[in-house]
Amino acid sequence: MSEGNQTTVKEFIIMGFPGLQPQYYWMASMALFLVYVSTLLGNLLTTTLLLIEERLHKPMYFIILNLSLSDICFSTVTLPKIISKYWFQASSISFSGCFLQMQLVHYFGTLNSFIMMIMALDRYVAICYPLRYPVLIKNTTIFLLSGIAWLVSWIFPTVNTVQAYALPYCGPNTIIQCYCDTFSITRLACADIQVHTLVAFTLAMSVLLVPLCFIIYSYIQIILSVLKITSSQGRHKAFSTCSAQFCIITLYYGPRCFVYIANVTHFPITTDFRILMILFYSLIPPVFNPVIYFFRTKEIKQSLISRFRGRQIHIQRANITAVCS
Repeated sequence: MSEGNQTTVKEFIIMGFPGLQPQYYWMASMALFLVYVSTLLGNLLTTTLLLIEERLHKPMYFIILNLSLSDICFSTVTLPKIISKYWFQASSISFSGCFLQMQLVHYFGTLNSFIMMIMALDRYVAICYPLRYPVLIKNTTIFLLSGIAWLVSWIFPTVNTVQAYALPYCGPNTIIQCYCDTFSITRLACADIQVHTLVAFTLAMSVLLVPLCFIIYSYIQIILSVLKITSSQGRHKAFSTCSAQFCIITLYYGPRCFVYIANVTHFPITTDFRILMILFYSLIPPVFNPVIYFFRTKEIKQSLISRFRGRQIHIQRANITAVCS
């Protein structure tokens, strides 16, 4: 590395949406703040209910618990900084802080992809091999798979972070994105980044396409198995058991695939629209996941209702006792 190419950048500037006028910053900050609060409240409610309700201590719900925890972490890593940028005009982020955010962004993104693959595996065994499901999929099985996912997910982004951190940064420091990520940072480097870009793209495709291919395969097998069920009630029950997961997977992978395909095919989309799509597949699924669980998963909905009714009965009894005394 030559002397002229040594890193001189001390901080990065988060630009957010390049085309957004300053008079609309308050609208962007309020919208992002509402997304963050909704994500926290919904997923904390889901996490709490799944932890305290013993009848929900089953493999499928433990997977949902992992996804909720990952969603909380991802939103907390990404949203507060961009909210402060639009709310308080605090656009700067330290050099090391930006790389830490990049590591955590890709970590929780990778983790979500692996968790949804485990979710698809759970539904695949439940529908295609129902008699073997209690033997193959136990709480201990999901504990092990989830633990592996949390550990392995750290490896892929670490490779990118180490390589990106080693690059020299001596010129522009404005990140055209709402948070620090690999491609937004490395394009600012004062060096040839072709090799790094190839490695980063390969790793990104691996953590995206490998789980996605398995998910597509599993759902094809699920559909084929369901079509063999002669009872219409049985088919409806089988579809309902995996419909919630299918909604989550569609929200996560649909927009993400669009952005990747647009990049590969050079489909003409504006920078603002690209960032909006990235925010959509990054931040909207964590908001809707709890809604999908409560409205599409019968056991969770019943547990929530019973908890609420039990609370009401307890309050009524307390009031009666107070009056009588």
